[in-house]
Amino acid sequence: MHTFTHQFFELTITGLVLGSIYALVALGYTMVYGVLQLINFAHSEVFMYGTFATAWVFVFFDQTGVNSIGGEIGFLLIALVVAMLVSGGVALLLERVAYRPLIKKNAPKLIALISAIGASFVLSEAMGLRDRIAAWFGLEDNLGNYVGNARNNYTMPVQINPKGLFTIGDYTVTDIDVITIVAALGMMFALQVFVSRTRFGRGIRAVAQDPESAALMGVNSTRVIQLTFFLGGLMAGAAATLYMLRIGSTRNDAGFIFGVKAFTAAVMGGIGNLRGALLGGLILGVAENWGSAFLGSQWKDVVAFVLLVVILLIRPQGLLGESLGKARA
Repeated sequence: MHTFTHQFFELTITGLVLGSIYALVALGYTMVYGVLQLINFAHSEVFMYGTFATAWVFVFFDQTGVNSIGGEIGFLLIALVVAMLVSGGVALLLERVAYRPLIKKNAPKLIALISAIGASFVLSEAMGLRDRIAAWFGLEDNLGNYVGNARNNYTMPVQINPKGLFTIGDYTVTDIDVITIVAALGMMFALQVFVSRTRFGRGIRAVAQDPESAALMGVNSTRVIQLTFFLGGLMAGAAATLYMLRIGSTRNDAGFIFGVKAFTAAVMGGIGNLRGALLGGLILGVAENWGSAFLGSQWKDVVAFVLLVVILLIRPQGLLGESLGKARA
């Protein structure tokens, strides 16, 4: 209790920061579920590939040492774009290899779920074996900075120190805190506008609501599904850059627990609802921090899942249980 009262603002703000990253990853789960009624468990690896892409941009440009966000802003923007494209590309690959053949055969959803779990392990192990894969092609020397210590933590080559901006209570809010929260809110708003106002967004909502009627109206469901996966991948890539900006290291299995928590946030907010993913992520991030203050950091993960169970017992459809197909135009 003493820790909670004396660090209330720090726990709350840092919880919102972490929750913002959860929310961006949760958007991918929500988008795919809203259209296909499937849980893309490999989405956690889509996020993981984005974290490596972020770090590798700084390796490519030979950036090392300690710097501020201002000194690295150009490289951070490049890393953001690259991470989003890499994660989007991995998401498209997943859709093409793990989902589309099953969808065309009208396979049971359980089969698609098993395919997603298998794809998750394949992607994770591929990153964990990147040193051996490079050796097969004789590239281990040329790619040593990228493939070394394949199963250990991979750290950003440049350390970005946060800069204090203003104080709330006993906590100094940093530029990294502000950038993370603002970026998450901005991307959430942009995605909401895209789904609600654009022609492609109307196609997504039509397939989510009634795929057969949408097909009769001339909507190409295959392209809509591809777009859905790609958008979810873009959000995961953006989350990956923000994650590396704050955490600074990753590994081949970094997406597993983080992805499960992002899925928890999506379900908590109401899976299939974009605003619910944001709300669920923010609540989860804050609840984890508050719970760790009362019970200890070793109970942080337990708090997250207990909260999920409580919310589902009270409101099984989640806090905002409106489906993607019923989003307002």
